[in-house]
Amino acid sequence: MKPFDPSRCRFETNAIHAGQDPDPATGAVTIPIYQTSTYAQEGIGRHKGFEYSRTANPTRKALEECIAALEGALYGLCFASGMAAIANVLSLLKAGDHVVASDDLYGGTPRLFNQVYRDYGLSFTYVDASHPEKVEKAVESRTRLVWIETPSNPLLKITDIKAIASITRKRGLTLVVDNTFASPYLQRPLDLGADIVVHSTTKYLGGHADTVGGAVATSHQAHFDRMKFTQNAAGAIMGPFDAFLTMRGIKTLHLRLERQCENAARLAEHLEKDDRCLRVIYPGLHSFPQRETARRQMRLFGAMISFELRGGEGAARSLLERIELFSVAESLGGVESLIQSPAFMTHASVPKERRREIGISDGLIRISVGVEAYEDLERALDEGMEGI
Repeated sequence: MKPFDPSRCRFETNAIHAGQDPDPATGAVTIPIYQTSTYAQEGIGRHKGFEYSRTANPTRKALEECIAALEGALYGLCFASGMAAIANVLSLLKAGDHVVASDDLYGGTPRLFNQVYRDYGLSFTYVDASHPEKVEKAVESRTRLVWIETPSNPLLKITDIKAIASITRKRGLTLVVDNTFASPYLQRPLDLGADIVVHSTTKYLGGHADTVGGAVATSHQAHFDRMKFTQNAAGAIMGPFDAFLTMRGIKTLHLRLERQCENAARLAEHLEKDDRCLRVIYPGLHSFPQRETARRQMRLFGAMISFELRGGEGAARSLLERIELFSVAESLGGVESLIQSPAFMTHASVPKERRREIGISDGLIRISVGVEAYEDLERALDEGMEGI
């Protein structure tokens, strides 16, 4: 049997086969969980490509190759969490360097930037990256990296990746795109000019709320070499069982997202008709300001919805206490639908004044739409909204 060549195949095929040739030892079609810490060597320095599982593990290696293929990258690296992946990317910087970042990010990202890496001499400027001119204006002589999320968390702002890439390329900067909300099925940032892609594999890639992990993909040799060195040196690696679960999830990524995006689009249109909503935020709505950019650079509009209730915090708490079917929980991207309050859950670490500046009100609700029957989701939301 010939080795699989991902360059000849489409996304759906690569999700199932890339990095996952039958196991050479047994012929197993599914990559085994190599639950081992070390590997026997044939002699001093003579081994079969693996010495110690912090450095490399066959199960993790298969996932890294799969994610690289899905993102159109030459290299992939997997980590213990999405935050570990972000920390690894920051290892490319040194004291005195400056980062321009989106102002609307997952709350843990600015927490890491501001409360950990500022102490190591890095500085950060936050701007609304959906306006490329603001990114360009924020660039300084010390700027080395631009960090964006698109769609962003939780306001789903869409950043024009090509436009930002033209700025970073001209200035010799590294462009990093957190692609967690879209996944490589909906969006491939490297094809649009980005240098590095970051994922929380916990979300859509794993897809079943049963594993935690992170990933980085790039085709930039020097960046990969440095991040690979840091992955081994710092050791925040993904374990083989998590790698196995993530690979299993990826095999159905395209199928899940098709259903999730369909459900989300219908639910967003339904919510927009509800007078109790001050605003509904979903890239596929005609009222969404960056809809055309989203349509241009994404396959579908995603499965995340945010909406703001007119009753503020009281209305938000009432909805979360009354709703059925939607689990009140952080995280996203699984087969089950989740609902949460960014101000008091995922973005609680962001100071209240800063949340107000960004637009994260106490009445904001974020939904991760699952694969359930649409009619059940609509009914559960309607019943939860009664009395607000």
